[in-house]
Amino acid sequence: MNVLVTGGAGYIGSVVVEELLRAGHQVVVLDNLSRGNRQAVPAQAELVVGDLAHGPLLDELLKSHAIDAVMHFAALIEAGESMKAPEQFFRNNTANALSLLEAMLAANVNRLVFSSTAALFGNPDRTPIQEDDPVHPTNAYGESKLLVERMLAWFHQIHGLRYAALRYFNAAGAANPNKGEAHQPETHLIPRILQVALGRAPHATVFGTDYPTPDGTCVRDYIHVSDLASAHLLALDALANKNRNESGGRLIYNLGSGEGFSVRQVVDVAREVTGHAIPVIESPRREGDPAVLIASSEKIQRELGWKRKYPDLKTIVESAWQWHRTHPNGYAQR
Repeated sequence: MNVLVTGGAGYIGSVVVEELLRAGHQVVVLDNLSRGNRQAVPAQAELVVGDLAHGPLLDELLKSHAIDAVMHFAALIEAGESMKAPEQFFRNNTANALSLLEAMLAANVNRLVFSSTAALFGNPDRTPIQEDDPVHPTNAYGESKLLVERMLAWFHQIHGLRYAALRYFNAAGAANPNKGEAHQPETHLIPRILQVALGRAPHATVFGTDYPTPDGTCVRDYIHVSDLASAHLLALDALANKNRNESGGRLIYNLGSGEGFSVRQVVDVAREVTGHAIPVIESPRREGDPAVLIASSEKIQRELGWKRKYPDLKTIVESAWQWHRTHPNGYAQR
């Protein structure tokens, strides 16, 4: 299958590209490299540096490469940043997704796997969160992704688009010693904590200690990036092969572990893995941060046979630590 991967130079996208190639697919990566890393893209994939807002480029790529399916990762992801500049998130995440859908429609490409988010649920009504629970984002990032899901539903209904929306919880860990997390700037908890253990930051920061949780800090569900990647390939296969009457060509799945860990618990695991004290300072809550996000992934396990290979937090942190120790500057020169 010929697959276009938008944002394929990013953390999760590049791992999925590697898995697609391993499965025998032909892969074209479209990335503007504003947040991605050229070095993260496997040599066997074709990298096209460009932007989703450039309609003629999308049209040319989809047609000239005879694309069969698209995996869409390209987006801004920092929830806190979205509460300062929401316009950037609606432009990059929502409007650009519409440009992609229009190009797919024009090229008669009708399969899409979409990188969605648990931020859709905001402060959930219950935990673990089920796919059909109410969605009410508490930040502009989550809203920008929810608008895309709503567009996908209409394109499915009107144009017959077959799509999977995969709602991530907290992606973490490294796929292998040479492929890990490297955001600039880095806002994710585990790599920020590990930067302290490397001596590259004086302390870790805990944002909010007065949440209605056992220790007052946010609780999140962590999932290894390789387990996320395997779910994407299963979803792609399901869109291509699953009986249309059975799935309707519309798949929505939560991807998480079903188990939550507080910020303080993550710090404690990192201390154990690294052998470093990891000093912590406490700061006020960040606007838009829900108290608890824990997923039920029972649906994708039942329907697609998805199984996690890295089920415990310590293993996830260990893989991340191995990456950060050997790549303290990410994909830049060590």
